[in-house]
Amino acid sequence: MEGEAALELVKQGATLLLVDVPQHTLIGIDTQMFSTGPNFKGVKMIPPGVHFIYYSSSNREGNEFSPIVGFFIDASPSEVIVKKWDPKEERFLKLSEEEEERYAQAVKKLEFDRQLGPYGLDQYGDWKRLCNFITKNTIESIEPIGGEITIFSESEMVENVPKTSMEKVLAEQLKSSKFSKRDKKSPSKGCYYTSIPRVIKLKGASGQDLTNMNLDKTQILETILTKQYGGSEDSLLGELQFAFVAFLMGQSLEAFLQWKLLVSLLLGCTEAPLHTRTQLFTKFTRAIYYQLKFGFQKDSKDTGRAEKGARTSLDESLLSADNFLRHLCKDFFSLVLDAPMVDGDLLTWTRKLRELLEQTLGWNFQQNSAVDGMYPEEDDEFAPVVEILDDPDH
Repeated sequence: MEGEAALELVKQGATLLLVDVPQHTLIGIDTQMFSTGPNFKGVKMIPPGVHFIYYSSSNREGNEFSPIVGFFIDASPSEVIVKKWDPKEERFLKLSEEEEERYAQAVKKLEFDRQLGPYGLDQYGDWKRLCNFITKNTIESIEPIGGEITIFSESEMVENVPKTSMEKVLAEQLKSSKFSKRDKKSPSKGCYYTSIPRVIKLKGASGQDLTNMNLDKTQILETILTKQYGGSEDSLLGELQFAFVAFLMGQSLEAFLQWKLLVSLLLGCTEAPLHTRTQLFTKFTRAIYYQLKFGFQKDSKDTGRAEKGARTSLDESLLSADNFLRHLCKDFFSLVLDAPMVDGDLLTWTRKLRELLEQTLGWNFQQNSAVDGMYPEEDDEFAPVVEILDDPDH
């Protein structure tokens, strides 16, 4: 890049200044991760908009790493975001307004320019496809008190027996970490995710009506869209993307569970995709296609051993015998691809998603295929369940 063009990006882009970062700390922004050297003080040329910052502290030798801590930002043009490392807390803290302004002015005078790594614009396209529905409102609605997303604050979930291999991997990482003392003193709390019911609970409805409503989760989707998202389809998709990023980059078990609930809800609808919410399902299918495509590809990229160790392996979850996605996708693909009339864009993205899963994981989505018998236990989890409560709102 020519000098003038680079300088313009430095001035127009946001800057993340990280003060007193210990050497060997892993610092991530979006799809990119750095292992810090002695002169590293942050990232420059960050495109304005939503980003996810995450980090993992290291021991002195740089061969053991703590679980990831991450937070979302919505960066304005030319904004300088300053965080300072606290060695006692082993995390980044926000500075006073006066100190932050002093550092910001120094950044704008290019005093730290040589110590700032450039944002990899060649990877920005991947990130935009993962976060295009996440807005400032999405972040403010979901992020925990203090903003930090970390499995450190999910001890209650870890204590429960995990059901899937991915949940076990995330839980074991925290239990076995020599940094687990943070679990007791971390100020972080869980995220404020939307409550997603597995079943419709409606007093007075007949057994047949309840069965029909739970076979097709369209009514659950409509209720959630109206009550929880104010009718905004994009807000639901924003939460889906928020949870995926917090899970894949931030290693949050809570986020993985929420992503799983949202995907299960949407793939469990039969009326909405073809009739009432076709546009939503076109956007959803496109969003999950890019999520899975990135999740499968990133482990094959040329990253160092430490960086790989700090990232979640998506295919480890989906290839396990207790995966949930294959079962739901098979029914969804049959619904859309066998429909006599279907929206062209929805058809295109459904085919692309099926091809991705077939080519990447070797799944066969033909009806009555041999692979059906490989996952007998998942039928129980996703079988329709009817539960009647007195209060329809709980």
